[in-house]
Amino acid sequence: MKEKLKKGYMMSSIAVLIVIIIGLAIIMYNKNKEYRQTSENSYNLAFYQLTDYVQNVETYLAKSLISTTPEHGAETLTNLWREANLAQTYLSMLPVESQELENTEKFLNQVSDYSYSLSRKNIYNESLSDDDLKNLKDLHQYSQELENTLNQLSDDLNSGRFKWGELQEKGTVAFSQQVSNVSENSFSQLEDNFHEYSGLIYDGAFSEHITNKEKKGLTGKDIEEDEAKKKAEEFLKNGNEPIKIKNISNLGLSENATIPVYDFSIETQEGNNINVSVSKKGGHIIYMNSNREVNSEIISQEDANKKGKEYLKEKGFDNMQETYYLKQEGIVTINYAYKQDDVLIYPDLIKVKVALDNGEVLGIETTGYINNHTKRDVKKVRINKEEAKKTLNKELKIQSEGLAIIPTEWQSELLCYEFKGKVEDREFLVYINAENGREEDILMITNTPNGTLTM
Repeated sequence: MKEKLKKGYMMSSIAVLIVIIIGLAIIMYNKNKEYRQTSENSYNLAFYQLTDYVQNVETYLAKSLISTTPEHGAETLTNLWREANLAQTYLSMLPVESQELENTEKFLNQVSDYSYSLSRKNIYNESLSDDDLKNLKDLHQYSQELENTLNQLSDDLNSGRFKWGELQEKGTVAFSQQVSNVSENSFSQLEDNFHEYSGLIYDGAFSEHITNKEKKGLTGKDIEEDEAKKKAEEFLKNGNEPIKIKNISNLGLSENATIPVYDFSIETQEGNNINVSVSKKGGHIIYMNSNREVNSEIISQEDANKKGKEYLKEKGFDNMQETYYLKQEGIVTINYAYKQDDVLIYPDLIKVKVALDNGEVLGIETTGYINNHTKRDVKKVRINKEEAKKTLNKELKIQSEGLAIIPTEWQSELLCYEFKGKVEDREFLVYINAENGREEDILMITNTPNGTLTM
């Protein structure tokens, strides 16, 4: 009898377990289905937004070709710049490999930057040249081809001939091979629209950056993880003294980062943890950070600046000048910019963390430098310093002056005179274009007990 009861109990337990498993499977299936539908809806929204903005790009390009006044031209080109930027944003949201849409992205990027540069011409009451109009005409032609392809893709999407989930799972190439009857592989056709498009060539502040997205300071060959590990250990040496490592963990390759890096977590004999990121290409140190606590502030800001500069020189970064800093919990983070021929190159920026108890460098971040560092042409000065000063507000009492290359939000660079000065009790930085005398930017300096900031 007991055996029967025991057997019955086991059978009941198994039955309950099976019911639970089936229930969980149903829940997981429904959750997965709900997630896939949410993703599908999100991609649909991004695609239709992309299509709308590309249509607007085509419309504004057409309008720019017939505009006759600088005032209206500036308005049209500013609208074109905005719509091309938004189109890029929604293009990046699609589940398509970046290399598959590289030229499409490049085209939209150039429309954005080029329209902005021409709008500035109009703002300064300059008419567009024949070359400008020819370039706009060429861009308009490509925008029409892009719009037509997107409209065909929209028809395919509406008819159910493809789904984003399948595209994401199987990849663009595999998917287009499988459904070759769909719009003659419309995603490939997106790129075919630009098979002869190599980018505009025009004179202006934005020309170099429109067609050049390479990481200029990222030099050398690809390395394996073991070599990256050695470079991380080597970088942590203090002079010739190696750091005492208790354990080092390989955290793998971050392939989707802006700069692909090998990440390492290092535990020292003193119990501190240090994170280091080493670029796959060339083995450059992109990031290093130690978690050591700092409980006192003994060294001065001037000494911290000096310590940081010496550290950078030791690590192979010459001609760096401190700019702005921020203090927090006994640690000062200092921004250093590269200097070439007495011209301060703000895009080539390195951030260094210095402990204020003993001057030890606890961290470094080199992304700006690695992205942008290259030799610049700093001889493009067309106006002298005195001419540049004529653009300044008469109330500005100048404290310092010099040449600088500044980055813009459109991923370009400008060679400017940098004037630091005061109006009443406020400090400002004013940037006057060294080629044409235009006022390019104004920053307000805020001095606080914890650092010098700009707004």
